[in-house]
Amino acid sequence: MRIFTTRAFGRFARKERIEDAQLCDAIARADRGLIDADLGGHVIKQRVARPGQGRSGGYRTLIAYRSKTRSVFLFGFAKNDQDNIDDDELKNLRKAAAEMLSWTDDDVAVLVAAEKWKEVECDE
Repeated sequence: MRIFTTRAFGRFARKERIEDAQLCDAIARADRGLIDADLGGHVIKQRVARPGQGRSGGYRTLIAYRSKTRSVFLFGFAKNDQDNIDDDELKNLRKAAAEMLSWTDDDVAVLVAAEKWKEVECDE
């Protein structure tokens, strides 16, 4: 499984001090079938804990997810900042997820080289 963050999500994660290990844990939970919410169209919502706290009051991440293939963290928000995304945002995320998950490894390599995506390194 390869895990990536978009440039915008990367900025959010740095600002909120979310570590790569937390992102790896979110995907590992999804791979075990522990998905917080399946939003359809290969978009899932996973909770990520705030530093020093639990997941329930932490962050929500929206991920383009295809089991055992590729995951791309698209969007993140704090639960106390935003309840959920609206229908139009979800529709756009589903469309983006379908496209991103269809790209070849060469397409992804171009995005990583251009620093539009960053690959998340997880300890196996």
